[in-house]
Amino acid sequence: MMDYAGRVAQADTYPKVLRLNAREHGADIALREKDFGLWRVFTWDDYQARVRDFALGMVELGIAKGDVVGIIGDNRPDWVSAEIAAHAVGAMSLGLYRDVLDEEAAYLLNYGEARIVFAEDEEQVDKLLALGDRVPMLRHIVYSDPRGMRKYDDPRLLEADKLAKMGRDRAAREPDLYDRMVDATSGEDVAILCTTSGTTSHPKLAMLAAGRVLGHCAVYLAFDPKDSSDEYVSVLPLPWIMEQVYALGKGLLARMKVNFVEQSDTMMNDFREIAPTFVLFAPRVWEGIAADVRARVMDSSPLKQQLYEVGMKAGLAALADGKTSAVADLILFRALRDRLGFTRLRSAATGGAALGPDTFKFFRAMGVPLRTLYGQTETLGAFTLHNSGAVDPDTTGVAMGDSIRIEIRDPDVHGVGEIVVQHPNMFLGYYKAPEASAADLRDGWMHSGDAGYFNDAKQLVVIDRIKDLAQTARGERFSPQYIENKLKFSPYIAETVVLGDQRDVLAAMICIRFSIISKWAEKNRISFTTYTDLASRPEVYALIRKEVEIVNATLPPAQRIAKFLLLYKELDADDGELTRTRKVRRSVINEKYDDIIDGIYGGARDIPVDTVIRFQDGTTQRIRTTLQVVDLSRDVAIEAAE
Repeated sequence: MMDYAGRVAQADTYPKVLRLNAREHGADIALREKDFGLWRVFTWDDYQARVRDFALGMVELGIAKGDVVGIIGDNRPDWVSAEIAAHAVGAMSLGLYRDVLDEEAAYLLNYGEARIVFAEDEEQVDKLLALGDRVPMLRHIVYSDPRGMRKYDDPRLLEADKLAKMGRDRAAREPDLYDRMVDATSGEDVAILCTTSGTTSHPKLAMLAAGRVLGHCAVYLAFDPKDSSDEYVSVLPLPWIMEQVYALGKGLLARMKVNFVEQSDTMMNDFREIAPTFVLFAPRVWEGIAADVRARVMDSSPLKQQLYEVGMKAGLAALADGKTSAVADLILFRALRDRLGFTRLRSAATGGAALGPDTFKFFRAMGVPLRTLYGQTETLGAFTLHNSGAVDPDTTGVAMGDSIRIEIRDPDVHGVGEIVVQHPNMFLGYYKAPEASAADLRDGWMHSGDAGYFNDAKQLVVIDRIKDLAQTARGERFSPQYIENKLKFSPYIAETVVLGDQRDVLAAMICIRFSIISKWAEKNRISFTTYTDLASRPEVYALIRKEVEIVNATLPPAQRIAKFLLLYKELDADDGELTRTRKVRRSVINEKYDDIIDGIYGGARDIPVDTVIRFQDGTTQRIRTTLQVVDLSRDVAIEAAE
């Protein structure tokens, strides 16, 4: 096994590790990018050269230590190169989610006082130019893709290749400048401003030191080793802490080959071509894959449907006994893994939010070595993970090393309390927010705001956000998130919000999975025009009702859904209803849909809706529809009376 800690002691910043890799393994493959249908290869030498050119180009533009460098776009080699180049200059990188709205972009860039932004293409440039004088500090916009850019004449615009040329010219005049800059970088300096994924309106910016990220990655890699033989496909947003850990921290330290897909629409095809040895997906991606598999089965022949049912039943039964089923693998799982690009997986993880146990077991039965990780931005990502031989879908595993201390503070009679953690590689506080830093980081302990407990096997069980734990009017406690995840195992349900705090019964507002239900509707000759129209169809209500009843049968009586309706639109991060990592913002939901919630609990059978939806491009659409409230408790009472 590699000496990861020794590597960090030798090189404690990203530019230092990259330079070391280039010196020792310069001709080896570091990155790949799918472009125009072909995989382009970047060696460690190529990677180092691009970073050096960007860094010296920024020096020519006057970017210096303490400045903030913004980066926005899809995951690309230029994204990670720009980040490491920023660190080489002594600047702080600030990643923005590619689908960030104008208001969010303006807030983050102003808060960070970013002087330069690396923007991938015309789409992102348009977003920045539209901000106008709302970002007065922004002096330079560097774009990598020149397509469509000829029509612009804004003096702030600069093509990435021209910036790199400026850097090469500076290197010709001062050949040793870049090495002097890299030598001057310190592992304890703030290198990354990482947006938190909390459920507040504006994210905080966690200050991360590169040496601490690398140090934490060394602990992680000692627990779950990776090396230069590993292939990783970077598909989760790079502003997210865990993609920072994998595509940059662990990518540099373990020299994993990091691959970038061509676009989101080709993700799974590109993924299959690489057939990575390790994968990290957010729960929504795992849920989407599981839903797609089940939808494809429903569209297949009766024989294939029967083989699927037999194989899945055998696989789940074997999984319950801690074994694998050779029969299930032969008739079902081997072909499924091949179709999904999972043939070479040695390790797989989910994190960022809770994944429902049913979805988790689905992949474990398939032979995917899926494990759950848990952490926060402030703890530099995950600090717990399942041991490979002790995987419990209801837990998040154990601490990754002896240096990580986890406690449950203020436990109740059941041992449930707030999860707090302490380890040597924590964040340095929130940028420009000392009060918030002091509130969350007390005496060296990060207070997560999550409720949890240790089970008998000493594995950590995370229940929900403390502020989201609910209690019915009868005093029965429940976790909305747990029930929501069980509902989302259905291929027909994309998102759901479970209600019931201080109410007599639980209710759910459900968003249909349009891509799958639309196919189902076409197959069953059900006409529709839009999402709203499809979600209002009685046949769709009947379909979702069956799914809710299936989940209810697995829940204690006090946690069963008594009422539900189908929302007229999908929940959207652009509307503030979800975070960028797809966590539900319950306070926003409760405020935005208060009339609908009041209707559900006021005994209404039908709730009229007349509202306007605003899309990301600024266009609007008026929605006029009627939502049907399905009262399962009333129907059960009627059936009992009959």
